[in-house]
Amino acid sequence: MKPTLKILCLFSLWGAILAHSQISSFKHVIVVIQENRTPDNLFQGLCTSPFGTSSSCSITPTGSQYDILTSNWLDKSSSTGTTQPTSVALDNSYDPSHTHLAFTTSCDLNTTTGACRMDGAAGDTCTGDCPTKMAYAYVSNSTSNLNPYLTLATSYGWSNYMFQTNQGPSFPAHQFLFGGTSAPSTADDAIATFAAENMTPYTTPDAGCIALAGVTVKLVTTKGEKGSVYPCLDHETMSDLFDDIGVSWKYYTESNGSIWTAPNAIEHICLPSAPTGGTCTGSDYLDYVVIKPSQVLTDIVDCKLSQVNWVIPTGANSDHPKGNTGGGPSWVASIVNAIGNNPKCKNNNNEIYWNDTAILITWDDWGGWYDHEPPTFLAGAQGDYQYGFRVPFIVVSAYTAAAYVDNNRMDFGTILRFIEQNYGIAEGALNFADARATGNLSEFFNLNQVPRVFQTIPSRLDANYFINDKTPPTDPDDY
Repeated sequence: MKPTLKILCLFSLWGAILAHSQISSFKHVIVVIQENRTPDNLFQGLCTSPFGTSSSCSITPTGSQYDILTSNWLDKSSSTGTTQPTSVALDNSYDPSHTHLAFTTSCDLNTTTGACRMDGAAGDTCTGDCPTKMAYAYVSNSTSNLNPYLTLATSYGWSNYMFQTNQGPSFPAHQFLFGGTSAPSTADDAIATFAAENMTPYTTPDAGCIALAGVTVKLVTTKGEKGSVYPCLDHETMSDLFDDIGVSWKYYTESNGSIWTAPNAIEHICLPSAPTGGTCTGSDYLDYVVIKPSQVLTDIVDCKLSQVNWVIPTGANSDHPKGNTGGGPSWVASIVNAIGNNPKCKNNNNEIYWNDTAILITWDDWGGWYDHEPPTFLAGAQGDYQYGFRVPFIVVSAYTAAAYVDNNRMDFGTILRFIEQNYGIAEGALNFADARATGNLSEFFNLNQVPRVFQTIPSRLDANYFINDKTPPTDPDDY
């Protein structure tokens, strides 16, 4: 054989090897949901050594710059029009308000331009040991170990412009993340009527279709906050689309009655045993809702990971102000490390999870903290409640470039569109937030490249800690 022919054959063989290293889509998706932070509040460490320099952050970012403002936060109550942020520990002792009213106060809408001025956070309220101008604070890496978050953001993909879809707290946010809307019904979504708040009253840990009699959730309409309903909604969700085509799913959460357990508020999934105050009896609920967040770690080790997974933390590991114990960064790192370091799954044709899993890490709402970036409202009546403020968003996979920074504007509907296209579902099939979003996260992945070699994310606590932790779990929020 001629030397040139030998070289061509070697190139052909190498091309075949590379082709076997590529994937057409991800087999598994994990949506990790943390609590109540903004990029300005939680990720200032991206602007400082060893994760960057001051020049790596800009409010008009290009290339790999992060859109994080570290000083001169807008404050209309100040004589200078700005306030300098102070540092706060991740496990701080107060909780800024993050109701729909708090959104409108912080936004301070300019009715002429139709845009938020982003200068009203000083007018918000708070619970706990509240300092003056409590919203104007950032988590310093000198007081809290945020290195796992910062390592993930700089080692994989970061979004400068992920906005929560709703303008309010956790209950509606988790509904949008699970089903694309917080509307009581499909018809309500079409006319922009949404559940806008958490439960009232919230004296027990029961929410959704198993809430006690008298518990309600406020509605927002095109005419503002108007009325309330029992918090049992019914419309199609992502899980229904999965059931139609045989895609497996799990929802890992802390309790059946939590406002963060989104399936408990969908009547046809929950199938409540009583009109109020019952239990969820639906087969999908009993089969696919796992009341133990750390089981996601053992399911990975045991090669039992479902195709689509939502993972809700316990209160201690949630990042929620006035309730967490600082475990959030390690908790998230433990999930990524479990995927990255898991050996071949012999019961699944030697599958390697790292080579076919996308991990999407987001925070459910802004938590009342300051953020300088105004949301872009949707056109028409839908914009009355969409979008809310920015939240952090990190994409991790073997096909995501290190230090990739994305400048597309997106919301929770973008996450749903990614999941839809990944599993061959028409994008926008729910006709909710997934249809109103414009992107699908495809820019974060190059599925033609050979999978990156995984490097363990250093963290203070590892998977064994969370698996063996006997501390009684709490909800991500104590109200």
